[in-house]
Amino acid sequence: MGSDFVEEGRSAGRWLVEKTKGTTAPVNIVELQGTVGSAPAIDRKKGFEEIIKADPKFKIIRSQTGDFTRAKGKEVMEAFLKAEGKKINVLYAHNDDMAIGAIQAIEEAGMKPAKDIIIISIDAVKGAFEAMMAGKLNVSVECSPLLGPQLMQAVKDLKAGKTLPKRIVTQEGIFPMEVAAKEFPNRKY
Repeated sequence: MGSDFVEEGRSAGRWLVEKTKGTTAPVNIVELQGTVGSAPAIDRKKGFEEIIKADPKFKIIRSQTGDFTRAKGKEVMEAFLKAEGKKINVLYAHNDDMAIGAIQAIEEAGMKPAKDIIIISIDAVKGAFEAMMAGKLNVSVECSPLLGPQLMQAVKDLKAGKTLPKRIVTQEGIFPMEVAAKEFPNRKY
């Protein structure tokens, strides 16, 4: 029982494809990966690339680990901005903390996050909703730690003699900034 990290990456990719529909201009993406070798980092990268590879306008121009931390996200984004500057159209961060660190770097570089650079992240924690409500983050794909209700349903089903699937995937959503204020009161993490 748990999250499908590949599907989270696909969801991020699908959102970007939809957001940039109708444009043929190149879309230069920088990627803040999670901790090297971790399942979420590997799978979120794989799912995202699986979706964007169909269209040659999408190009990941820089990709580096930010270790899932705010401080490292800021540091790596500063390096991306020094190297690529205004060529960056999109930041894809494997978690909200790195995205929030990167937002600081973008602002310090005199740019407007979520406007000058589209920002996509994963987790959908309260801090991401605050960033979306402030107009600084475009979308966060949920990675829910709230497995209790699904676990209890699985236990009840098993007790009732039902056969359970080998893998139960957590129910997760996608939250663009437009719904952040409405959804924020419902967030439990």
